Amino acid sequence: MKKLLMTLSLLVYCGLGCLAQIQIKGTIKDEKKAPLEFVNIQLRNTDSTMVAGTTSNTKGYFELNDVRTGSYRLTISYVGYQTQEIELNEISQSRDLGDLILQEDAFSLNGVSVTASAQHSKVDRKIVYPSERQAKVSANGVELLQQLMLPRLQVDPINNTIKVPGDGEVQLRINGVKVTVQEIRALRPDEIIRVEYHDNPGLRYGNAEIVLDYIVRRPETGGNFGVDIMQSPHVGWGNYSANMKINHKKSEFSANFWGGPRNFHGMYRDNIEDFNLGNGTELHRYEKGIPSRLKLMQQWLNVAYNLQDNNKYQLNITLNYSGYNRPISRYKGQLINRSDETDYVDMLDDNNNNEHTPSLDIYYQRNLKKEQTLILNVVGTYNKSFSDRIYQESQGDEMLTDIRNKVYGKKYSLIGEGIYEKKLANGNRWGAGLRHTHAFSNNDYINGHNYHTQMQQGQTYLYAEFKGKSGKLDYMAGIGGTRSFYRQEGNVDLYQYYTFNPRLTLKYAFTDRSYLRLRAAISNEMPSLGDLSAVEQEIDSLQIQRGNPNLDAYLHYSGTLDGEWSKGLFYAYLSVTYNYKPNAIMDEKFVEGDKIIQTWDNQKNWQRIAPMAQLRFGPIADILQFSFSGGLNHFISNGNHYRHHYSNWWLDASLSANWKNFSLMYQVMTNQNWFSGETLSGGENIQAIQLNYKWKDLRVGAGMFNPFTNDYKVQQENWNQYASSKKANYIQESAQMFFLTLSYNFSFGRHYNSAEKKVHNEDSGSGVMRTGK
Repeated sequence: MKKLLMTLSLLVYCGLGCLAQIQIKGTIKDEKKAPLEFVNIQLRNTDSTMVAGTTSNTKGYFELNDVRTGSYRLTISYVGYQTQEIELNEISQSRDLGDLILQEDAFSLNGVSVTASAQHSKVDRKIVYPSERQAKVSANGVELLQQLMLPRLQVDPINNTIKVPGDGEVQLRINGVKVTVQEIRALRPDEIIRVEYHDNPGLRYGNAEIVLDYIVRRPETGGNFGVDIMQSPHVGWGNYSANMKINHKKSEFSANFWGGPRNFHGMYRDNIEDFNLGNGTELHRYEKGIPSRLKLMQQWLNVAYNLQDNNKYQLNITLNYSGYNRPISRYKGQLINRSDETDYVDMLDDNNNNEHTPSLDIYYQRNLKKEQTLILNVVGTYNKSFSDRIYQESQGDEMLTDIRNKVYGKKYSLIGEGIYEKKLANGNRWGAGLRHTHAFSNNDYINGHNYHTQMQQGQTYLYAEFKGKSGKLDYMAGIGGTRSFYRQEGNVDLYQYYTFNPRLTLKYAFTDRSYLRLRAAISNEMPSLGDLSAVEQEIDSLQIQRGNPNLDAYLHYSGTLDGEWSKGLFYAYLSVTYNYKPNAIMDEKFVEGDKIIQTWDNQKNWQRIAPMAQLRFGPIADILQFSFSGGLNHFISNGNHYRHHYSNWWLDASLSANWKNFSLMYQVMTNQNWFSGETLSGGENIQAIQLNYKWKDLRVGAGMFNPFTNDYKVQQENWNQYASSKKANYIQESAQMFFLTLSYNFSFGRHYNSAEKKVHNEDSGSGVMRTGK
């Protein structure tokens, strides 16, 4: 009995020893002995199985509790520093590892699992590394961008849009190649190494306000395939995409397709109009809309071949096709005299249009000795468009107004560019480039009169740029010169315009988590070929739209002061922007006989003052993250015969929650309106909620568009003294629109980092003057 009790006591003692609670702790510091916060610490078994993980606090301290006896490997990783591994053999008691020093390294994430999205700021861009959580819950590159919640960006994965407040251009690129949002949507999150967020793009990006460059891995052999479906079961609305990529040795073949059908039966508009013909004749009427139909199909196809030899050269050939077919866009209603509601006419405004745009892009990049790069790019584009508008006003069986405008358009364009870049010592860099764009348009306007226009337009742009650093001050200086010209058939004169385009950026970094930056630039803006057309088109019984072949190019002065600060889970960004456009091309209206003429002219000036702020908090417990952005757009529009002020407050808020394989996203965006000339163009006031479940390569989900509102509308106003209007466009199906999603992606083969194409050009304009109410 005594021996039995001793044996039991020995077993209990051994069991308690095996279950002893061991603590492992230490402090992470850099080479200057400064503490590093939010360093990723992982404790793994010798077979690499994950045991526990944590991050260092603001003092660099960490601790792992309740560790059992045994042998482990401690991995310490942090973006910008070399990963350190510590072998812990047969530990049986708590260990204090003391100060652990991490050495700086190049910014690479190979083999590092990041638990919180890491960022690194440069003078012209922010380098963002998605976290493991963000990549896991996202199905594609657009959803990953939404998870990153970057400053100023408004990401709508339901409608497939990426925008900034205002009318600024957002350029999307993959490994330096300019792409469409559909190609970003085709990206697998696990192949995305980082996102380079250029919020101060250099001169070679043209007038882009934001450039997003996804740096991705590329299979050396094998490839991948994926489909993405989003469909409403009760509304004619859907998004469908498919993509594939095959790699063999130095070659890569890829193809992408996206289609977006829309079929709504509840589209209508309400419109209040006031006319003053200047001779004492006035008309005040109200357009009361009747729900009618909108049907359209958008489609896009891309086929590409890429050849590269280790990092020596890269050849990329891409064939693109973009199609837009809107066979039905019908507004019906009654035009009611507000002074006598018994006095009304029936109105029909029926539009049918389509556009087809194929293009061929040939790109060659040669990496030379001594950190030099040469880039050549040629793009040819053909745009064929057709539009047919019928506008009628009737009273009973009597036709009072019957207008039909048909436009057949063809446009050809060629873009050629050469770029040279050279890396210097201490991270400095300089480069120069030459780009020429040439476009020809050939349009036929049939509206009771037959107009035939032939126009050409060109632009040559030469620039040079230098980036440098002095202590905590980063600077970027660029200088460019532009020669612009255009000519219309029948006009002997060739209009030429020369501009000087300097750009300067100064950025002072207080710490690696806070900076203050000043940006200033001068760019030029050209009139569109459509606005230059010497053509008249009737809008309704009282209004005529007329092009202006005497429009001049003009300059755009812009300046921005911005800064950011982050601490722990909190991030803040503040900015204020000022835009000034003297002689800006803006709309105007005037009376001619018994008609109102709507046209464009070089007005006195246009100005905008735009402060904004973004606050981001999270992720909390690697589960919850919030982002709130808001600001003001104040416009000053000084025309030759008018002066208007307009202010618009806006808000964009989003919430992201992730738990295990589930993810929830809720987003609210208020109207972001734009004012130019005498026209207020309204933005969308939308809400969206989506819940997804992801299992391996398959993800399913459900969501709702505008779940808590019934008043979705897009407003537009014109403040002209002779013909003012307040219009609101509605789509009834957009309220509580439920949809289902399914995404499936799989890949095969191993991966490596491919060379990055650094530039891509395109021409997406049709060159046609459009009309309508």
